[in-house]
Amino acid sequence: MSALIRDAPIGQIIRYATNNRVLQYPEERADFKLPAVYARLHPKLEPISESEEEEESSDESGREEAVNLSEKQSDSDEPSDDSETNLAKTHTARTVDTVRSQASHVGATTALQRSVSRADLEQQYTAATIEKGPSRPIEPETLDDGTILVDWYSTDDEDNPQNWSFGKKAVVLTQILLYTMSVYMGSAIYAPSASGVMKEFGVSLSVASLPLSMYVAAYGIGPLLFSPLSEIPVIGRNLPYIISYAIFVILLVPTALVDNFAGLVVLRFLQGFFGSPCLATGGASLQDIYSLVKLPYALSMWAFAATCGPALGPIISGFSVEAKNWRWSLWEMLWLNGPIFLVLFFFLPETSSATILLRRAQRLRKLTGSTHLKSQSEISQASLTARDITIEALWRPFQLVLLDPAIAFTAIYTALIYGIFYSFFEAFPLVYIATYGFNLGEMGLTFLSVTVGVVLSLVWYWWYIRYRVEPSILTNGLGAPERRLIPALFVTFLVPAGLLIFAWTARSDVHWIASCIGIVVTTIGIFLIIQCIFLYLPMVYPQYAASLFAGNDFCRSALAAGSIHFSYPLFHDLGVDKGVTLLAGLTVGCSVGVYVLFFFGAQLRARSRFAAK
Repeated sequence: MSALIRDAPIGQIIRYATNNRVLQYPEERADFKLPAVYARLHPKLEPISESEEEEESSDESGREEAVNLSEKQSDSDEPSDDSETNLAKTHTARTVDTVRSQASHVGATTALQRSVSRADLEQQYTAATIEKGPSRPIEPETLDDGTILVDWYSTDDEDNPQNWSFGKKAVVLTQILLYTMSVYMGSAIYAPSASGVMKEFGVSLSVASLPLSMYVAAYGIGPLLFSPLSEIPVIGRNLPYIISYAIFVILLVPTALVDNFAGLVVLRFLQGFFGSPCLATGGASLQDIYSLVKLPYALSMWAFAATCGPALGPIISGFSVEAKNWRWSLWEMLWLNGPIFLVLFFFLPETSSATILLRRAQRLRKLTGSTHLKSQSEISQASLTARDITIEALWRPFQLVLLDPAIAFTAIYTALIYGIFYSFFEAFPLVYIATYGFNLGEMGLTFLSVTVGVVLSLVWYWWYIRYRVEPSILTNGLGAPERRLIPALFVTFLVPAGLLIFAWTARSDVHWIASCIGIVVTTIGIFLIIQCIFLYLPMVYPQYAASLFAGNDFCRSALAAGSIHFSYPLFHDLGVDKGVTLLAGLTVGCSVGVYVLFFFGAQLRARSRFAAK
């Protein structure tokens, strides 16, 4: 618990205020013993003792014995020079250690960044499937200029996010999920307040929807700035989280009190912008602590929070807005996000390995006085320019979408189904209030159909990953990236099917549950398609994963914000039945695109300038 608080924002503030005398790291304690490998590599460092030499020699012998068992037969079949045999054994031992080391201390983020080619990615997945061996020291790399690259001390280093206990990882995951759900909930929680805003400020329904659409648009823009910032080692994940979330929580107060409509729109936009880091960087935080093989489970939970957030918003505010007034939904955001911010402030540790190792290198330099101790992230950061950051933040996401047809299609498809999801906030009042006579609170409860669809999808998806994907990877390797799209070939038709059920059963002579079933079917299709795409993209473009998700998030949010405005005249002019049927027809066209991507993906990858070759 002390390590959790130490690495959280409150712990870092306490350390700064006490000049690092409280909540110390091992390197700052009097009883800290410098690992032997560091002392041996540089004469300025404290020399290792004889007992440490014996331990290291014993460990080396253990490695040679382990390899000797596997090579004994081949040695007896064909005589060879002793020196060559010993050299081969040592090389094999080091190879085994390297793979085991990767399995234990490389997170999904680092694994993707290292994967320039398909072979690299295959190797990273192979490393992630190997079970941990006994704890072994990790020997740091020495560069030509004498720089010693600070790494984890051993394969089970407790400071490495990959080695955190199941409980500690669960604490981080839970905080990211709560953070994500509460920010996403902030969009739709406003929907029941639109009628009250119309009356107080004398605006039309389309104009009254601006505080909703601007919030959605802003949380698509925010990741373009915050996501690249979180990748800078000296900044890390927590700083953008805490600073932006603090501003978000503060803005909730004036938003609930504002007395003019223009101010409400501006404040809601700023809320969406400063609440956005978790919507893109949250996935990166999970990549930091989970390996490539286990990452799909965590990301699906994150998607669960992101999908259910907007669906739960109208449920929370529907009854209260009707009983009190339209401002009540905005106060509820403060009551929800204030405690969540405090939890993050006290208990969210830094997860970026690059940042953790940079801080370790700083502590080791202070301890030893040697300037040769540096982290790889520190060296990479030194050559980072403002131009590089700008390109990565503002140009790379759009470059990928504009110049690669596969990325463009996935961005358009996910944007379309996300836009359809947000069009429900205009369709539901027309169906359940105007047609079935529900009040605001009862209408909000119909959004539970979205949650039901996500839960059903999650159960099946975990089964598929556990009993189909993982055994296939263990037996046959990764295979073609298009294999990740196999479920999408079937569920892609659930989206138009569910929409048609909703469209043509939303009548007073048909029970309201029928239309809700249509929403469940549509949600299952939407959720599983997005999961398939989010597994497919990093396998094809591993080095650009962060930019891919930032660009995809922007496209989704932009179309969702637009759909909030075009869906109202669409449904009023054509009716809910014909309007939703039109949207269903668009998704059928995209379903054809999924098959094109599956069958012709290899040719597209071969022509792409961004895909791993």
